[in-house]
This record gives sequence, structure tokens and C-alpha cells, in this order.
Amino acid sequence: MLSPLSMATKPSGPSMKTWFERPLPITTKTPSRTVKSCGSRTCECSIVSQLAISPFGPSATADAGPIDRVGSGKSSAEAMAYVDRLAGAAQLDESSPMTSYFDNYPGLAFERHDNGVLLMTLNRPEKLNATDGPLHYGLSRVWDDINDDPETRVVIVTGAGKAFSAGGDLEWISSMAGNYEVIRSVMQEAGDIVYKMMSCSKIIISAINGVAVGAGLAVALMADISIIDEDARFTDGHLRLGVGAGDHANILWPLSAGMAKAKYYLLTADFITGKQADDIGLVSKAVPGDQLMDEAMAVATKIATGPQDAVRWTKRNLNLWLTQAAPAFDASLAFEMLSFLGPDAAEGVAALQEKRPPDFPTAR
Repeated sequence: MLSPLSMATKPSGPSMKTWFERPLPITTKTPSRTVKSCGSRTCECSIVSQLAISPFGPSATADAGPIDRVGSGKSSAEAMAYVDRLAGAAQLDESSPMTSYFDNYPGLAFERHDNGVLLMTLNRPEKLNATDGPLHYGLSRVWDDINDDPETRVVIVTGAGKAFSAGGDLEWISSMAGNYEVIRSVMQEAGDIVYKMMSCSKIIISAINGVAVGAGLAVALMADISIIDEDARFTDGHLRLGVGAGDHANILWPLSAGMAKAKYYLLTADFITGKQADDIGLVSKAVPGDQLMDEAMAVATKIATGPQDAVRWTKRNLNLWLTQAAPAFDASLAFEMLSFLGPDAAEGVAALQEKRPPDFPTAR
């Protein structure tokens, strides 16, 4: 996590609506109606089934949802009328696609493609897509909207221009050292990026088109499938800044590349090329740069046109391996944030800003 964020810098106004101002996505399904005898009474009870929003989108074959027992002692007609009112409330005008959240995330651009594929682009090319406050906050929240978006089955994440994300905006990072309030906020958001990408039922594919560092790297590698330009370079980079390796690395790298490689690259903060990352299993696939987006779109289309229930359940059960590492991940976040209260972080930020080698106080 290389990108601090103050609560005071969180965007406000129409570009970032608070949760209670944003429209609630509602399924287009209507509830089924079944009348059964309650068994122990002379009356009939209506069972309202399959009323909740399906987590599998409009193409789902499974009708997942809670079952609510309505009206012990009510007549069948009364119960049916109640169900009809609920059904009417649950209707959604299909001519109004769920795109309202696209404008809620500064620094992110969205583009819909065929078969339910959504392209999400980190869109600060003038800053090499470095994560500033609004972008980092958005990356901790956008997965909920994508999960609830009935028009999206697969999302591809990439960077505008020649970089995926060049780490944290240095001016933004400098606000974090020694600032407890900022650290508390960032810790929550850094955890949310990882956990919400894991819990998002939609498949996430990263198309890593250039340098990736910090929070941007967390998004790149926490994707369910990571496809990288074989010449792209990335580093976890935390130790270059003088803080412990947190973010996604602790939960993912040992499982993907093995503990020996994870320790080497996290303790040295050496850069890794796309080809090297593919060789050690840290990414799904490395391809020539001019083939990257075509490959990502081909994989996305294949998954988006496949059995959606099976795809999402498979993601869910595979992520149980990562869930087992959650305590270690939480510990790594805590140690990273503790580092920001020490002297090395301030020196690391200053060295990066001044483009000089750091002189870490704990190494003197």
C-alpha cells in the first residue's frame, strides 16, 4: 500500500455520491408464488420464494434468494395480494441500464462491450495512473457496484496510456507519515480493495499494460486472471518507501509464487518483468504488448459466454485458499501502517520526491 488517504480529502459532491444517495439496483425478476398448507393449521400460508436479487445477473439459471413465510393465519387471497405488492415494488424498467455509478469514481473510466464485458480503465495517464485520494477510495468501493450490476458478467481492468499504475501520488503519500487519522482511513481502504475484489461475484481480469506499483499492483494481481505485457515491469515497492510490505502481497504472493520467491522480491523490492512473473506463477499469462488487449478480451468473452453460475461458484471456492491467509494479510496491513508512524517512511517519501537514494534513520 503506497498510497495514503486522508478522510478530509475524500471527494464529495455529484462526482462521488454517498451510499444513501445512490440508487439501489433491483432485480428485474418477479417473485414466484406457491401456496402450501402450513400443516399444523387449518389456514393456508403463502410462501414467498426467490424474492432476493440473484447474484448471478440477468442470465442466471439459479434463482438464489431467501424464503419468507407470509401470514400464518392469513387467507390465501390476502397472502397473494401481499406477494403481488412485493412483486410490483421489485420491478425495474429494463430500458434504464445500470450505469449511474460510472460517474461516481474520479480517475476511473468505464466502457461496456458485448456479452456483458465491462472495461474499467485507470484513467490518470498524465500521472501514469498513480493513485491519488479519490482513485484509491474509488478502488475500495467500485467492486460493490460491479457486483450489483446486472449488465456485467466480466470486468477487464487496465491502465490508460503506457502505465497500469505507477504507485501512489507522492504529494498524497506525504500526508500519511505520522498522521494517525490518515493511516486509519487508508488501512480500511487497503483492506477493502483486497477483500472486495475477492468477494465480487463477477470475474475480474487485469490487462497489465505497463509499470505497476503499490495499490495499482494490488488491483492488477488480485484480479482472478492477470494477463501482462511480457515487457512490463512491476514491484511491490513498499521497502523502497521504508514501510513493511502490506496490501495484497502477503495474502497472494506466497501462494502464487512460493514463499522463497515471495520473500526475495518483497524484501529486495526488485522489479519483475511480465515474463519473469509468468515464469514464477505470479501472473496468469504473459503476452507481447501488442496482443494484450485482444487476449484479455478473448478470455473475458469466453468466460462471459460460459455457464455463469458455475464460473462464479468456482471463483468463490478457489478464493477460500486466499481466505485462509486473511489473518496474515491483516497483520501485514497493521505492520505497514505502523511503519508510517516511524522515521523511515518520512525519509522514503522525501527521497522519492527529491529523486535521490534514501538514508533511512533505522539503517544509520
